[in-house]
Amino acid sequence: MNSTENQQKKPPLEDLKLKVNSDLYRAFRRCTWIITHETGRNQIDITQEMIEDFLIKHGC
Repeated sequence: MNSTENQQKKPPLEDLKLKVNSDLYRAFRRCTWIITHETGRNQIDITQEMIEDFLIKHGC
């Protein structure tokens, strides 16, 4: 399966806007950047996984 077919099977993305203090923002950006460069995965997939982990952790 090529990347175009893979993207077509994913549901459309929605915007999620969060308000956090600047330290948390920088930490989040740094963390996603590190994971992106260590794994080669894209930032959207990493962010999606982080949000899923958060929701699971809090039983949502």
